[in-house]
Amino acid sequence: MKSTLYTSCRQLSFLGLLFMALQGCSVDLIPQDRIAEEKVWADPNSAELYVSGIYAEFKKFQFGQFPNLGYDNAMDALADGMKFTSNTAGNGTVNILVSNSNQFSSASVGLNYWASGYERIRRINEMINGINTKSSLSDAQKQVYEAEGRFVRAYAYFWLAKIHGSVILFKSMDQYTEKDHERSSEEAVYDFILEDLQFAADHLPLNNLAGRATQGAAYTLMARVGLYAGSIAKYDLKQFNQDPLTGISQARSAEYFKKSADAAQKVIDMANGGLYALDDNFASIFTNKNTKEAIFRVDFAAPDVTHQYDLGYAPPRDAQGNTLVYGVPTAELVNEFEMADGSKFSWQNAAQAVAPYTNREPRFYATILYNGATWKGRTLNTSTTDAIEGFTTFGASGDPKRTVTGYYVRKMLDPTNTTFVQNKSTQSWIEMRYAEVLLIMAEAKAQLGDFATATTYINQLRQKRGLNALSLANNNQAMAAVEHERKVELAFEGHRFWDLRRWRKAHLLLDNVKFTGHKISPNATGLTYEVVSADATNRSFSTKLYYLPIPENEVQLNGALTQIKGW
Repeated sequence: MKSTLYTSCRQLSFLGLLFMALQGCSVDLIPQDRIAEEKVWADPNSAELYVSGIYAEFKKFQFGQFPNLGYDNAMDALADGMKFTSNTAGNGTVNILVSNSNQFSSASVGLNYWASGYERIRRINEMINGINTKSSLSDAQKQVYEAEGRFVRAYAYFWLAKIHGSVILFKSMDQYTEKDHERSSEEAVYDFILEDLQFAADHLPLNNLAGRATQGAAYTLMARVGLYAGSIAKYDLKQFNQDPLTGISQARSAEYFKKSADAAQKVIDMANGGLYALDDNFASIFTNKNTKEAIFRVDFAAPDVTHQYDLGYAPPRDAQGNTLVYGVPTAELVNEFEMADGSKFSWQNAAQAVAPYTNREPRFYATILYNGATWKGRTLNTSTTDAIEGFTTFGASGDPKRTVTGYYVRKMLDPTNTTFVQNKSTQSWIEMRYAEVLLIMAEAKAQLGDFATATTYINQLRQKRGLNALSLANNNQAMAAVEHERKVELAFEGHRFWDLRRWRKAHLLLDNVKFTGHKISPNATGLTYEVVSADATNRSFSTKLYYLPIPENEVQLNGALTQIKGW
């Protein structure tokens, strides 16, 4: 149920990955030839090392990173829940991207995973070919290894599909004998991903003591992929791009939503059998390595396999002069959290406005650090009176390393880690968790018109989080509840930007708008909460961005590859 990554080194060749796993990155690569490759696959230990190495793909996206942006929570900062604090290139690159759609072009894709994704896909295709043609492993072990390979291949293709829609499908090593390859339709790409995941689900174990992919992980990813394909089929309708290969037939939306619901049901059945469960303590999910919410995760262990999430997001006094505060929650996210009784929070409510952080729902306190919050033995002061942790206007300095919204991230920080500057961090990255499965089921069922079942799963999650039950009688009510729950429950887990894209709502919510924070100042009787812009300029999301261009150099190198229309 977890994924322990044995190496973070980039796969350079078939044997390069093996020797990196054994010795690290500073190796001389052995020339690749048939005899050496056969020897690798004839050795069960070598085969095991190679297969374990393909899971490094998940590290590229851990803690909401995007490969070419390189900062935790970068994907949330592309949407409305997080504001990056810097306005200079580097950790301020996200702000540059969201402020001007023209930053995206075929020469500078903005979100570029093409070369990295296809490198991984080739190595997996080499692996599958080697396992089946050159190894002396048992047939059963071959099937499990191929299932693992196809699980990771599906993950890589899913990212390519989310970015570009129509991409090249490499299904086997036979295709690599030709230099030039055409794009497949977006519909064919999603069908291939689902085919890979069905194979993985059919052949992966229910439990994996080695800490890799399981049936539950394959079905969860299948449920996620089916939901995306169904959403594009329902909402895109060729409104935003006239490329003949992008888009999915609206007639297939119900089919994809059913695939999603059926896959989610498989995971729910596993949970009913005791394998997974919603955690009683939302805050502890992300630091508890034994949580039953985790379906697939990336684990870390000091001193060799660590990360720097705490260094990037802890409030300044956690390690004064060292914390980086890459990003902070927006007021738009903070306002989304309900009151403890399940009613909506509103600044127009006089009682709530006087004490805006009192009697909020449990997930608020587990996600947001706010003015007056208790954190690591101190009370946070995010008002204008604190020169270290208090509010500063965005743009007042290039890299302020403090809040520009009046808030700090709480979710996924380790409250016990006081030495993260020296020793870094080891909390797991949960790529897939059970709460998402319930939200997928609720959405898929709502889209299929089964509002009773959608209500059941929304309420199962809400009640575990200490909130009241809802009654959802139609698609509008159900989808509003799904969007709210996904925004709150999955905050800082890298979903929001992609949700808005698949629902084709990004151009409505992320364009021509400035997101905000709360400038908190003392007055004669208490505190004043002033809504202030956290953006220097209006954000920009053109409908062209629903399908990002293929990197121009790839089009130039591949004679059969055409650019996405409109770019």
